[in-house]
Amino acid sequence: MPSVVLIEDDRSISGPLVRTLEGMGFSVKPAFDGVTGLDAVLTLHPDLVILDIMLPEMDGWEVCKAIRKTSVVPILMLTALNEEVDRILGLELGADDYLAKPFSTRELIAHIKALMRRIEFDSAQQNRKNVIVIDDLKIDLDRRQVLKGNRQLDLRYKEFELLSLLVSKAGDVVTRAEIFDKVWGTDWLGDMRTLEVHIRWLREKLEDDPSQPKYIQTVRSVGYRFMAGA
Repeated sequence: MPSVVLIEDDRSISGPLVRTLEGMGFSVKPAFDGVTGLDAVLTLHPDLVILDIMLPEMDGWEVCKAIRKTSVVPILMLTALNEEVDRILGLELGADDYLAKPFSTRELIAHIKALMRRIEFDSAQQNRKNVIVIDDLKIDLDRRQVLKGNRQLDLRYKEFELLSLLVSKAGDVVTRAEIFDKVWGTDWLGDMRTLEVHIRWLREKLEDDPSQPKYIQTVRSVGYRFMAGA
């Protein structure tokens, strides 16, 4: 049974969420403050974390940042904040998706299903014994590790998914639609600009000069191309 840690201090929201998640087949561990929630994530190693931003003791941004130091578990952030800068901050700290309050049960289920499909896809792909070497980059698909020279790069969950897709089609243009379909799921409901954020993160880690990328090239109005042996 898949497990989820739900970190939400508003019990009028967490109660219905627990029932919805249990109805989807999840084992649910609720937490009502950031410190308790973080401890639950680090102890239980859940399959999914649903994380509110405005929490007592430790806010959701700090919890997200702390989780990402040791885990790539998918994180869905709940926010009542509508400013773009707040959404982007969550993504930059490692969240995979966000859902603005108030939201419907249907919206919540769609977001969760999209995240869980990514997990199932990754599990299926682990049967491949594949290590890709391009210049000084070594991408181990089984171990989900990327080395640049002798240095291991710290890639977030979605960063690795995005890089794997681009590398698998090295030399070809991968459209934005295909990227969202295969990395975020067909019913992705988030901000389209999240792709640009993740591309920027990858360039900062992979490229010698992110402002003059040689690996991940933008194809204007279409998508992106990974250049092998660039």
